[in-house]
Amino acid sequence: MTKQIDARGLSCPQPVILVTRAVEEGNTDLEILVDNEVAKENVLRLTTRCGLKAETRRAGPDIVIRTAKV
Repeated sequence: MTKQIDARGLSCPQPVILVTRAVEEGNTDLEILVDNEVAKENVLRLTTRCGLKAETRRAGPDIVIRTAKV
């Protein structure tokens, strides 16, 4: 099951903290919503360190990051 994390409107490091908690709980299939490039880049760095593959796409003003176990 995909866990959704809505980190729109949050400044770093809050999006990274939310994703870290989700990964620590054992979630690897994530859909993360962010609304700025800095949060996107920081979350992508985290997912790489955690061994997850990530895909990004735009959804209007938002950025959607989907992760899965490698």
